[in-house]
Order: sequence, then C-alpha cells, then structure tokens
Amino acid sequence: MESFKNQYVKRSQKDYSLSFKLAVVKEVESGSIGNRAAMRKYGIQGHGTITEWRRKYGTFDIDNRSQYKAMQTPEQKIKELEEKLKRLEHHNQYLETRLTESEDKAAILDRLIDLAEEEYLIPVRKNSFPDQSNISTKKQKKR
Repeated sequence: MESFKNQYVKRSQKDYSLSFKLAVVKEVESGSIGNRAAMRKYGIQGHGTITEWRRKYGTFDIDNRSQYKAMQTPEQKIKELEEKLKRLEHHNQYLETRLTESEDKAAILDRLIDLAEEEYLIPVRKNSFPDQSNISTKKQKKR
C-alpha cells in the first residue's frame, strides 16, 4: 500500500480554490517566481494552468505575452511610441523606395514595348476594350 502514496493524481481546475489561484497569480506576476517554479512549489501539474489563471485573474495579456500596457510608466510609453514611430518611418521610407523603383520599372517596360512595336511593326499591347460591336453585328447577320 505504500507505493500508492507516490502515485500520480490527476487534478482539474476545480480542485484549486479561487484564493489559491489568486495567490499563485500574484506571486508569479510580482516576478518573485516563474511559472515552472510555481508549478513545482505548489504541485500544479498542467503546463498551461498558471498561464490560464494569469489570463483570467491577472494582468497577463495572452495575445502579446506581456503585462498590459497600463502597467507602464508614462516615460516607458513615450519611449515605446518613439521606437514604434521610428520603425514605421523606416518602413514607410522602404515602401516609398520600392514604389519609385516599381514606377521606374513600369516606365522602362512601357518604353521597351513602344520600341518593339515601332521596330517590328507588331502590336504587342492588347486592346483595353474588346470590339464587342462586331460580335453583335455578326449575330444579327446570321438571323
């Protein structure tokens, strides 16, 4: 009978009291202990259990995997926004460069098509509007 004491006992979310969950969440979010250490310390078996508790009862943003932005000081928010602005300006500059390159490439290709049409006297471009009036007149002649 002694061997049954060390046997694995499966627990569910209902086995833990709300106060216990809140205490674990508070301890983990204070930074004094990590998720894995809290699992070992309190005998919590599921890997995502504490994360789920933090999502439900704490200030953990599951989508961003970080504390809510409300926890930041105004200086941190300003610094983060300045970094974001710098990244967006860099990305905007990159996109403007790509747009200019694409416009130049389109102009060069357009000029090459014009030269090919003049040199070989072959219409390369398709008509933008198909000649539908001829089709309708052919149908009327058949009647």
